[in-house]
Amino acid sequence: MKRLPFLAVPVLLLLLSLSFFLFRPTSPPVLSSRQAFEPDRRLRAYVADLPRALNYGLLDRYWSLRAADSRIQASSDPDHPPPHDHPPYPENPLIKQYSAEYWLLASLRAATTATAAVRVVADWREADVVFVPFFATLSAEMELGWGTKGAFRKKDGNEDYRRQREVVDRVTSHPAWRRSGGRDHIFVLTDPVAMWHVRAEIAPAILLVVDFGGWYKLDSKSASRNSSRMIQHTQVSLLKDVIVPYTHLLPTLLLSENKDRPTLLYFKGAKHRHRGGLVREKLWDLLDNELDVIMEEGFPNATGREQSIKGMRTSEFCLHPSGDTPTSCRLFDAIASLCIPVIVSDEVELPFEGIIDYTEFLIFVSVSNAMRPKWLTSYLRNISKQQKDEFRRNLARVQPIFEYDTSYSMSRGSSSIDGAVNHIWKKIHHKLPMIQEAIIREKRKPEGVSTPLRCHCT
Repeated sequence: MKRLPFLAVPVLLLLLSLSFFLFRPTSPPVLSSRQAFEPDRRLRAYVADLPRALNYGLLDRYWSLRAADSRIQASSDPDHPPPHDHPPYPENPLIKQYSAEYWLLASLRAATTATAAVRVVADWREADVVFVPFFATLSAEMELGWGTKGAFRKKDGNEDYRRQREVVDRVTSHPAWRRSGGRDHIFVLTDPVAMWHVRAEIAPAILLVVDFGGWYKLDSKSASRNSSRMIQHTQVSLLKDVIVPYTHLLPTLLLSENKDRPTLLYFKGAKHRHRGGLVREKLWDLLDNELDVIMEEGFPNATGREQSIKGMRTSEFCLHPSGDTPTSCRLFDAIASLCIPVIVSDEVELPFEGIIDYTEFLIFVSVSNAMRPKWLTSYLRNISKQQKDEFRRNLARVQPIFEYDTSYSMSRGSSSIDGAVNHIWKKIHHKLPMIQEAIIREKRKPEGVSTPLRCHCT
């Protein structure tokens, strides 16, 4: 056999190498820059184009109202008549507790700092998510407080419904919605009745809610007795949606300002509620005559605010039973007051789980144990001072995480701006891989194939 010349060997190797790169099989398609999940970069958000009348214009309209909210006493409405130098969002406690919509939009308008968890993009094709800038809570609450009595659940003569309809029509007609079927769109629905009439139409989107109370339904089409654990596509899911905090109504107490707490357990609220609120009524009857326990009827509005501040700041523990919904603003008032929350709600969902560990500063009690006479107070009395002090230190540590107005936290000596808004954007960012997978899977379905939009939520 004839040997190859010495220089022919490296030439042959070079040709083989080139042929590998030039003629190798085509690689699988690479995800677009929008679809590829990069956990180390900031979330990219596009703000849907809606008229000002559906967000800041609603605030202008609110502050132009001369009459007080019809649901509360005129003397208890802090916003009407409007003060000369009014705050950016209503102080009315029925509305303020749901103010996330204002702070999230404000963060997008100012998302230029390097520390922000989100940045705004001008082209929807480059966005991870599309934020819908509709003040749905303010719209609903204005209808409830100033609209025709009894008209809220109707469509005729309902200004809130008219606004809901306009938002949905505008958003769903945009190419961004058609691209994803709405799965990457964000709606802020902190008020349980926000966008009441159009929820089925925005069901695929990312919904920001304070809890899942009032959303679940039994799927009557399923023969399984466990179908209550299966949620319909018209409802919420931990797989795609984000639990956000209420805005606390009481001022923040610093750990250095903490004083003696002679009361064991404190609760202020309505005794009689619906649905899960039956637990509250039974608890009330069990605890009403207990020593060192205060059960007060009322709401921390203008007349009861000082009473609530005093009650929470002088109590070791603050009771948090379910009411109309599994959670309430009361939980975040307790955190702000360094009053160790006691959760009695088997269906509770909480903000930012996976980022923070609630067992470090909250006490969770099953409904069945809480219903046993004397059990709850005996359990709380057996918690040592060392444990309570540690709980309170942890409460002080997480207070800024639940603060929407970070300028307030910074005025109290905190240098961190990593408050509730940034944590919400982080949680949305965590959802991206699953949301993007759902969008891609939907694209490859042949025409005529229909898969039920269901998911397990535990």
